[in-house]
Amino acid sequence: MQSVTKLRYTHRPARRDDVEALVELLNTCSRHTFGRDQFNANDVRTEWGTPGFSLESDTRLVFRGDQLVAYVDFWNLTAPHVRPMFWGRVHPAHTKRGIGSSLVDWAEERAAQSLPLAPADAQVTLGQSVWEEDREAQALLIGREYTVARRFYRMKTVFNRAIPEPAWPRGITVRTFDPDRDLEPVVRAVDDAFRDHWGYVEGPVEQRLPLWRHWITTDEEFDPKLWFLAVEGDEIVGVSLCRQADSEDPNQGWVNTLGVRKPWRRRGIALALLHHSFRELQKRGRTGAGLGVDATSLTGAHRVYARAGMSPERTTLALEKVLRPGVDLRRTSL
Repeated sequence: MQSVTKLRYTHRPARRDDVEALVELLNTCSRHTFGRDQFNANDVRTEWGTPGFSLESDTRLVFRGDQLVAYVDFWNLTAPHVRPMFWGRVHPAHTKRGIGSSLVDWAEERAAQSLPLAPADAQVTLGQSVWEEDREAQALLIGREYTVARRFYRMKTVFNRAIPEPAWPRGITVRTFDPDRDLEPVVRAVDDAFRDHWGYVEGPVEQRLPLWRHWITTDEEFDPKLWFLAVEGDEIVGVSLCRQADSEDPNQGWVNTLGVRKPWRRRGIALALLHHSFRELQKRGRTGAGLGVDATSLTGAHRVYARAGMSPERTTLALEKVLRPGVDLRRTSL
């Protein structure tokens, strides 16, 4: 990050005691872009504690004096390591000074170091997501040979009318998550449900289990009674994994993961899971619910959410750059 140093900024890896300063920086950026706080300390602490993620090697903070003005992190935790990601923000008062370019430089150097982890013949892409409103970030990335690969909606619904009772198909029932017996079956069911989603890459579920275990044991918002499992007999066929509070709106619930395994699709299970989730969130005093979805989902998930009364609130762009050509291991079509 030499250009940052030339501008009399300093940089270093993040430390545990940087959480509050980082949350303030990130919320300053989100307020500037769309007028709302988006981040909280609980989520940052949970992310930073993820097994395999190193603050020393996978984060950089940029300061002007004592003020934190920029942040970037890098993620590439599970095999086959062909879709590393990075994510960063620059304080709106410190843009157009080369800091964003320095963050991208650092991320690309970090990604280059991880190339040997991927299969030798595989294509490797580096991804970054930005808000559609953030024109400066888009221009920076596109100018560095990133292309818009996908658009994702943040969708929401307001509970201002009666929520229909869920219509479960014959043989399908719903229950809540039991942390002592359900973690691995849920992770496998989610992996199976998302095989037909754009960008899916086959990888060992065993590597994902410690990540999920970390999330449910360290996330202060985790509540097993808000993880709803659609089952046929003893088999999990679909899930709706919810949080009581959306990080952007504490009065609104959040559907973190919703998926139905392919053999059980087109039977109304996803819609029933949504209705069931909405009713339970409403019982807890939530005024609405939100979720994220691929705007052109290969499975048509966005259409199901529209039927449940949800509409797009904001769009995020997923940009990517090919770091190494080769065989594309990602799901890109049905």
